[in-house]
Amino acid sequence: MDNLVGKDLQIQSYKHDETLHRIWEKATVVEQTDEYVIVINKRTKVIEANGRFWHTREPSVTWFFTHRWFNVIGIIKKDSIHYYCNIASPFLIDEEALKYIDYDLDIKVIEDYSYTTLDRNEYNKHKAKMEYPSELKAILEKELQALKVMIEQRVYPFDHETVRRYYQEFLEGLKNE
Repeated sequence: MDNLVGKDLQIQSYKHDETLHRIWEKATVVEQTDEYVIVINKRTKVIEANGRFWHTREPSVTWFFTHRWFNVIGIIKKDSIHYYCNIASPFLIDEEALKYIDYDLDIKVIEDYSYTTLDRNEYNKHKAKMEYPSELKAILEKELQALKVMIEQRVYPFDHETVRRYYQEFLEGLKNE
């Protein structure tokens, strides 16, 4: 994979049946390793599959993983850091965008690291409708449990200071342009 640090990417989220789910128009790559790509966005236009759009309210630092079936968004609120985690396929990058498949299950984490699993009903509906293979369902459930352990143990990237540091470095880079 080419070095993407400093470059802006579009992010495209799909569903298992290959239908487009959502597009983030622009995110800036701030770090890239063999394990993950980290992007930052601020007031980014998000376009839904039905054409409606909105702009992100808070800046965020997002980890997309090469071999994990989730991504982690560190959301920078006025006086706290929250996380939103998507159970999703590992990402791929082509000439068009960073792409992944969203599998509906999400975890919302607030400042004190308490969390809630979201969208179980949507996941159950889609796994039946789109006939997820049993191996895939097992991977998704296993990764959901692994993610919960990471949150409870505050394993990287679940560290408020790390999120703040990446965002601060991003802002300083903008000043120096």
